[in-house]
Amino acid sequence: MSTNAEVITAESSRKTARIFYLGNILAVLIPFPIFILWFGASMFVYAMLRHHPNPRVGYYTQIAAYHYYGLAGLLVPVLTFAPGDFFVKYWVHLWVVCAAVIIPLAVIQIMKINKEVWQDVKIEK
Repeated sequence: MSTNAEVITAESSRKTARIFYLGNILAVLIPFPIFILWFGASMFVYAMLRHHPNPRVGYYTQIAAYHYYGLAGLLVPVLTFAPGDFFVKYWVHLWVVCAAVIIPLAVIQIMKINKEVWQDVKIEK
């Protein structure tokens, strides 16, 4: 009896593990409208990748989501209680702080992904 097995290559898993981080970087580099659009799209990406057959992809996706949703969650009270002229005077400062948080975290994790030894994953059908 032969079994049909699909193989997910190590390189494919490595590329997939980077997707959420690249979205995070793009979202802070181009905050309007990408940050808001990525908030919605990231939920779809997270749902797909968190349960990837390679558990390391799910792990890295979860860490990337912690970073992004933590930042987005922090912005809610900051922007809710900001003074009326905040966007006129300080939006660039806030943007720089967000980029200074997300980009280094994403780059560090992408470097970890690139250094990790990935294995092919066989999926039995």
